[in-house]
Amino acid sequence: MLTICDTHILIFWQDNPKRLSTKASLILEKALATKSLACSDISFWEIAMLFKSGRLRNDIPAEQYMNDIILTMSLTVLPVTPEIAALSQQDIFIHKDPADRLIASTAIIHNSPLITADSKLQDINQLSIIW
Repeated sequence: MLTICDTHILIFWQDNPKRLSTKASLILEKALATKSLACSDISFWEIAMLFKSGRLRNDIPAEQYMNDIILTMSLTVLPVTPEIAALSQQDIFIHKDPADRLIASTAIIHNSPLITADSKLQDINQLSIIW
């Protein structure tokens, strides 16, 4: 089974693993060992925007930063499918952020837990949250 990572989890892992909760760190380590980590492709759009705004380090090119995450975490990058896009617009989401809705929908469609610190996603019954 895949474990889906929210965008900030990818950034925490790459830049400051101490920001991860103990539980999230343990699950990430286990999933790393089995190469079962995944993310939505929308996460890379979010990371690119953070680079552009200067909110992420700029000592390496954004593309290299993102490719390093994929390689280091052995990530499976999951596309936004029509099913995921449609689910992201359902009333189960109180979250207004479209990227977070797509990430959560990816986890639901793939029947996978989502590692996230986002408290707004924790109230969605269909989601299994790790934090």
